[in-house]
Amino acid sequence: MPREYYIAWWNLENLFDVENAADRPEYLRKQLAKELKGWNQQILDKKILQLSKNIKKMNNEKGPDLLGVCEIENERVMKLLVNSIDLPGRNYQVAHHDTKDKRGIDVGFIYDGSLFKGEQDFSYEVLKRLATRDIYQVNFKTKDENNNIKNDLILVGNHWPSRSGGRYESEPYRIIAAETLAYWHSRIQEILGKKTPIIFMGDFNDQPHDRSLTEYALSTREKRRVLSAKTAPRMFNLMWPLMAQGSGTYYYRGEFNMLDQFSVSKGFFSENEPFSVKNDSIEIINVDPVTSEALNTPIRFGRPSSKLNQKGYSDHFPISMVILEE
Repeated sequence: MPREYYIAWWNLENLFDVENAADRPEYLRKQLAKELKGWNQQILDKKILQLSKNIKKMNNEKGPDLLGVCEIENERVMKLLVNSIDLPGRNYQVAHHDTKDKRGIDVGFIYDGSLFKGEQDFSYEVLKRLATRDIYQVNFKTKDENNNIKNDLILVGNHWPSRSGGRYESEPYRIIAAETLAYWHSRIQEILGKKTPIIFMGDFNDQPHDRSLTEYALSTREKRRVLSAKTAPRMFNLMWPLMAQGSGTYYYRGEFNMLDQFSVSKGFFSENEPFSVKNDSIEIINVDPVTSEALNTPIRFGRPSSKLNQKGYSDHFPISMVILEE
């Protein structure tokens, strides 16, 4: 029987440390002073509680085996979140790298150390005029029931530049991130082999059909194009079927956008390789009480300085998938 792994991704929306955090760089103190006014430990704890309640419901209330996150300020808040999840039988650990993003928000992974060993991590500072969130790669190895190392599994987390200032005006920045990701894909294959299993996940701030993904990241919904790619490798975007149903992860101006996505490399479809994607396992997690009753949309937690709602969570829905290992 193949072993199943439940993989999830969630943009946690502004999971900042407290307003007077001692180790916050001076440039961030000035940048965030107004935004974080009133963001004390009590409010942070409530935000974390709201997030962890939903994370604990994932995977039939067993929690995710591995969770990618973005919009987290530092390792401390990630560890506070892990402590709040606190599920029996789980040995959650954190992979995180501080970026130079102008708001100090990062990408990271929470993973069960009983199932995965994080061996190496890499980050790349994507530049606009100023730095934006890094692309963050962690090379994992799976473990068997006896803690023996089994197979390579590469995770690449993304949080591409936002559409602030306009979708088309800001598009060149996402194209830069997309070109960077495509280069990383090529380098991983050059170093580790063309059949290396890679999961690309993140908040791409574009949809699967946007050209940043299709023309520059080389993302596609056609498996044959992934398998037949000769020079630059292509990734298979898993979100197209849900998008075709009108689903999405982010609600804006009366419609859903599929900004949060999973894609996988050729290694998930190659013969005699250990990993595959479980059929029909891709899901947008849209369960009460994450959604608003009126519109069935994500509920923002906000901040004391801007529309605080302690019954909220995030402005994005989480997504999940199941992969199989032979």
